[in-house]
Amino acid sequence: MDIPNLATNSTITNNSVPNLKVPKKINKTYLIIIPIAIIFGFIISRVLPTKVPVLDSDITDTNTKQAAKIIEGEEVKVGVTYGNLSKNFGDSAMGTIKLGGVNGEGTHTLIREGGKTQNAALTSSVVDLDLFVDKKVEVKGETNDSNKAGWFMDVGSIKILE
Repeated sequence: MDIPNLATNSTITNNSVPNLKVPKKINKTYLIIIPIAIIFGFIISRVLPTKVPVLDSDITDTNTKQAAKIIEGEEVKVGVTYGNLSKNFGDSAMGTIKLGGVNGEGTHTLIREGGKTQNAALTSSVVDLDLFVDKKVEVKGETNDSNKAGWFMDVGSIKILE
């Protein structure tokens, strides 16, 4: 089956494509300045750092520790905060940590006053929650979505209360 030509003008003319002006000569100044600017910017970025690392000695509160500094076999101490101390977490809760999650969510459970409906499933990529099992603590972190647990928290810091 042949497709009929519906165009009234069957020839294509050169006027149908607009004339584009192509620069014939690039200014030599740009060819020199742009590579020099890139090289100079790279050198400056290596010489002048944008962020100064914070040293552990800069922390003035002697009653706090980073979680990474907990030595295996060392007992956690009452009143000490472990975990990420540089971030302000929006959620906090108090209770006793038990091993095992809630309905398969989380690695640990925070047992709170008020019965099973008040318990929170816990997980943490910052703090080893096994060190705090059977301790009364205050946890701070961020609430995550959960299908099985009433409250599912990613723990950022823990303070031992008792």
